[in-house]
Amino acid sequence: MAIEAIAMEGPEARVSDHVARLIATCSRGWERFFADHDDHQAPRFVPSMPERVFAVLEEVTRRHLPPNRVFCEWGSGFGTATCLASLLGYEAYGLEIEEELVRLSRAIARRLGIPVEIICTSLLPEGYDASSGVDGAALVTLESLSDHHDNDEARGPLRYDGMEIAIADIGVFFAYPWPEEHELMQQLFDAVAREGAMLVVYHTDKDIRVFRKVEGHRSGGTGEAALGQASTVSAC
Repeated sequence: MAIEAIAMEGPEARVSDHVARLIATCSRGWERFFADHDDHQAPRFVPSMPERVFAVLEEVTRRHLPPNRVFCEWGSGFGTATCLASLLGYEAYGLEIEEELVRLSRAIARRLGIPVEIICTSLLPEGYDASSGVDGAALVTLESLSDHHDNDEARGPLRYDGMEIAIADIGVFFAYPWPEEHELMQQLFDAVAREGAMLVVYHTDKDIRVFRKVEGHRSGGTGEAALGQASTVSAC
């Protein structure tokens, strides 16, 4: 398989009152959270511009690009993007390793009546790990690449702990990675997503990139050569 970049139209960040209320609630939540924690207590966290996230997800949805309406956020933090996807009609899941952020994001979703499932687990499913690579890039490492693919039927569908559906049932992935994790997100997506699935990656407030997994040859190397047509595209 390979992944290809999808050109976006640069949608404007316009939101409904319901979406605006969600964004305001999440913003107050993380402001209180960091007021109560010093730099040593708080996990690494930088808020996105949710209006732009919503605009891109809305365009992806309007253009019927995903194979289905199942969404998964890798590193969901306060659950903003996960809740935005739910408001767009997705069955929405958030994966977050920090227990306190899981608790807070679940509380926000309940308070606003937004149906999401926030799971306290790693974005790396069983059999995968991350290691430091060249220039500090994070690389996906499979415990046994050949064994994994040769024994798919024996192992059953790849799943996240606590998630009833298989990873192959997810149509849209979203991530706001640290700069050293950009390559990791694309490699992980290429490794675990179904054909036709979408990946939305928030780089900066003005640079959100959208990819789709397509049929094609995956190189045995690492880096961009292994990612097919994953070129740089500014989405908004």
